[in-house]
Amino acid sequence: MGRGSYTAGDWDRLRKTKGITVDAAADNLFQNRKMLDKFDPAFINMRESRDNDEHPNSTPIAIGVDVTGSMGYLSEEIVKNSLNELMKKLYASNVIPDPQLMFAAVGDALADQAPLQVTQFESDIRIAEQLLELWLESGGGDGPEDYSLFWYFLARHTDTDSMKKRNNKGFAFTIGDAPNHSHLTRQGIKKVFNDNVPADMSKEEIVNETLKTYELFHINIASHGERTVIDGRTVNIDKDSISLLPELIISIICKVKGLNRADILGDLSNTVNAKLDKMMSDLII
Repeated sequence: MGRGSYTAGDWDRLRKTKGITVDAAADNLFQNRKMLDKFDPAFINMRESRDNDEHPNSTPIAIGVDVTGSMGYLSEEIVKNSLNELMKKLYASNVIPDPQLMFAAVGDALADQAPLQVTQFESDIRIAEQLLELWLESGGGDGPEDYSLFWYFLARHTDTDSMKKRNNKGFAFTIGDAPNHSHLTRQGIKKVFNDNVPADMSKEEIVNETLKTYELFHINIASHGERTVIDGRTVNIDKDSISLLPELIISIICKVKGLNRADILGDLSNTVNAKLDKMMSDLII
């Protein structure tokens, strides 16, 4: 996994083949009506981000998206716009070497049939192809979700050359409009991963474990007000600003690496720069 490169031509072909148009609805874009075994964490021992001759300095980027309730619009935005823009900007800017992206669909550990679905780490159009194969279960309401399922998966079920060979952390982002449950229960962990753990795990325990190998952040879409999901690492954005997700993710990476955003993203408008500064004002890195 992780071979090849993301190209505009491949994106254009996929867009035509899959009907990715401005007017396409999430139900038309995401056509699976159940979770595929290949994305089911119960059948995944490890997701690997590996160096290869094309990408000798692989850098994992993991993005988990809330797909419950009315959040289909977020997945729709990512497929139509954000993924393509993010990949173009990552390759054009070289803000990190050899990016390999993984996506996840996140829900509620005990309430949903498919609380977590996880793609492979990839460097080419397979990122988008696998994203479109995820099931948008769209259950649940406005209650807490379990982004911590994805954090747990990253901490215990991924293996990256970036960390193993170079002691460089990957980057991980969860995105949604709900709070996170305070704990993952033993039953929830068993159900989703088939892992046996001795006790329930608190959100803080899982965050701290994930931070050993990933620079972890949460992007809260403030439809129901601003909130802190991960202390010092939560960004609050308006629903109207989700088109800025590529710039926001790259800006956070720049902040971690001590880089000037303007040197990486070029001349953004004063309005966009002001929005990004406001979004990131509470980050403590």
